[in-house]
Amino acid sequence: MKKALILALTVLGLAACKEGAQPEAGRAAADPALVEPAPELRAQLRLGQVERSLVSETLRVAGQIDFDEQHLARIGATVTGRVTQIDALLGQEVKKGDILARLNSSELSSQQLSYLKARAELELNRRNAERARSLFDADVISAAELQRRESEYQISRAEARAAADQLLLLGVTPQAIDRLGSQGAVNSVTPVVASISGVVVERKLAPGQVVQPADSLFVIADLSRVWAEAEVPEQQVSQVRVGQAVSILVPALGNEKLTGKLIFVGQTVNPETRTVLVRTELDNHDGRLKPAMLATMLIEARPAERLVVPASAVVRENDEEHVFVMVDERNFRLLKVKLGPEQQGRRVVLSGLQGGEKIVVEGAFHLNNERNRKELEGA
Repeated sequence: MKKALILALTVLGLAACKEGAQPEAGRAAADPALVEPAPELRAQLRLGQVERSLVSETLRVAGQIDFDEQHLARIGATVTGRVTQIDALLGQEVKKGDILARLNSSELSSQQLSYLKARAELELNRRNAERARSLFDADVISAAELQRRESEYQISRAEARAAADQLLLLGVTPQAIDRLGSQGAVNSVTPVVASISGVVVERKLAPGQVVQPADSLFVIADLSRVWAEAEVPEQQVSQVRVGQAVSILVPALGNEKLTGKLIFVGQTVNPETRTVLVRTELDNHDGRLKPAMLATMLIEARPAERLVVPASAVVRENDEEHVFVMVDERNFRLLKVKLGPEQQGRRVVLSGLQGGEKIVVEGAFHLNNERNRKELEGA
């Protein structure tokens, strides 16, 4: 009787042990992130340790192509006048010195008449001074009279120079002033002349329009070089400096990567956008870059020590990024991480890893396929 009781208790104990072990095994089998690869697959895996390394992060900021303002000219009239002819069209290439338009100006006519009067007065006083010098030598007039005549001559010379300078300010060339003095023909038509070579990008006049010297009639841009400008958030401005290498992506050119260097970093913050203006210069002799084109500026920031993983260690699952962390010699766990963009085959760890973990750096894709297969078989 006693033996039968002991045997019954033993059987019940074994059954209880089996029932207690089953939930533990069920929990291990139910963990979808855990995988034990077959020996053949395990031999193909290469492991590495998550470590810190110096990384130059790339700032990605929106920008656009703009005119090089050092090669941009706003051209206006030198006198008040009425537009009689327009010679330059919008988008036309012009050379320095080309006539863009012609004006008829009564102001110019008046100034030319003033110059001719000053020239005539100068010639008269020159002759009077020469005559007075001869009379003084002959003891006909006094020294005071000679001084008066010579003073009048000097004043006339100054007035003639002033009249000529005024014509120069009104856009009359020295050659035209000489012709005016020799021929005496007044010309009321004055040209509007290109001050640089380039493309006419703005034209703000029409035939018959009365224009003032303060009006901007044409804008000419030399597009052989252009600027790429972007706005860097003030939190990141400490990572940029003049001379830093940048890459420019222009969607209109199929995101072709153009390279340059920062030539300007703003000294003030835009209070509305909380950004700082940065600028680079690009060669544009082929004319492909057009002002106002959208662009993305990639700025390589100063190197900083960051936690990194190889790009080959990353697998995507459910539109999220993961790595396989080694649990023990036989098991690996799929761990969700948040990573920065790839740079030179590496990804900066933003969250999910602390450093020092052993992860699968080669073969992660095949290991994830094995995990998915075992999960389907278990289901």
